[in-house]
Amino acid sequence: MMMKNICVFCGSRPGIDPNFATWAYTLGSQIANNNQVLVFGGGGGGLMGILAQGALDANGQVIGIIPKQLQVQEALVEHLSKVHFVQTMGERKQLMDQFADAYVIIPGGIGTLDELFDVWATAQTGFHAKPIILANWSGYYDSLLSFLYQCVENGFVSKSHFEKIQVVNSQDELMQALLPNLKKTMSAGIST
Repeated sequence: MMMKNICVFCGSRPGIDPNFATWAYTLGSQIANNNQVLVFGGGGGGLMGILAQGALDANGQVIGIIPKQLQVQEALVEHLSKVHFVQTMGERKQLMDQFADAYVIIPGGIGTLDELFDVWATAQTGFHAKPIILANWSGYYDSLLSFLYQCVENGFVSKSHFEKIQVVNSQDELMQALLPNLKKTMSAGIST
């Protein structure tokens, strides 16, 4: 069975909802238990560190990608399978994209939003066809999605843009969404 790399974008802070940390840890362990590789931003703070620890505690492979400038600020997670040090945030996203077979976006801040819109825009413009799953845990992204539908109403975003992402509202929905998408991607890869 082919190993799949799951790139997760998330906050370098834990947020105020304690469920976010629990769900991030569970996501990391589930990725490891599915024999998939976690690709993430490398930082040890917030949901990033909790996510990675979940995968590491389940004996999973974890690849961290971090700009040298953020090593002190984000405190690199220990015992990663592999660490890639890059110069810029742009290089970080580019390398994450090279490794990723699918993207999962859980709660986070400006950096997470930047990563979400980057992979969404590149999917919309045809640069990739990788699954993008937005985990709207506890309605975290409700206001953002509402704004984006307002963009549709104002003629700046097409309804077809929403075909490029899948919004899920729970941990169970996230895993159900992730696994079928990977199976489709894998079978498509085998047939070509």
